[in-house]
Amino acid sequence: MRFDIVTIFPEFFGVLDVSLLGKARRDGVLELGVHDLRQWTHDRHRTVDDTPYGGGAGMVMKPEPWGEAFDALLGPDEDAAGMSDAVVVFTTPAGTPFTQSLARELAAERRIVFACGRYEGIDARVVEHVATRARVLEVSLGDYVLNGGEVAAMAMIEAIGRLVPGVVGNPESLVEESHESGLLEHPSYTKPRVWRGLEVPEVLHGGNHAAVAAWRREQALERTRRVRPDLLTGLLPDGDDAERAASRQP
Repeated sequence: MRFDIVTIFPEFFGVLDVSLLGKARRDGVLELGVHDLRQWTHDRHRTVDDTPYGGGAGMVMKPEPWGEAFDALLGPDEDAAGMSDAVVVFTTPAGTPFTQSLARELAAERRIVFACGRYEGIDARVVEHVATRARVLEVSLGDYVLNGGEVAAMAMIEAIGRLVPGVVGNPESLVEESHESGLLEHPSYTKPRVWRGLEVPEVLHGGNHAAVAAWRREQALERTRRVRPDLLTGLLPDGDDAERAASRQP
């Protein structure tokens, strides 16, 4: 899996050298290319933005540097029809929500190119043009606005990268996480058994694996109902789970 990132702040992504993703890069499981958009400018000020047509506040990122960036990044891998095998992700608050299921889908791709916009966004013709050369996704990290797309790209790379085989040492640890089953994850505990007067639930140290599994499922349902009841509307029946969850709705 290879990630390419186009940004005007390449230094922002130094954090990808640490933790599991950094180790995966050193082991050759993940590849990363961070590209400064300004290298595709041709004026002495390395200008990447201009005033918007139609007026209004703010600046818009110019299409010319972005076009040259994608010529460089997509061109070598285009097929006879001119289509790249890379997926291009434009991080934008106007995009579709980023989810765990999308992260898992993208983890199966060979290469993803992230386009990190700034100011009032990227000239819309860039997205339109790139869509003729690659699969394009406009993706939002959430219902809020950031100063630029770098934070969103970082979060998406973390979520996608950890699902690539070989990145997380124990793949079983990915199975019971929040959103994998449509529910939030159950609470977790470790030693000591009693801490500041608070005790680990009895079922977890009783040795009954079936009872532990049932308790964890029950806790996941309860936490989801309390914190994210909207997730329960899409829950498929699993035994009596859907009925039990619905019965707890306030």
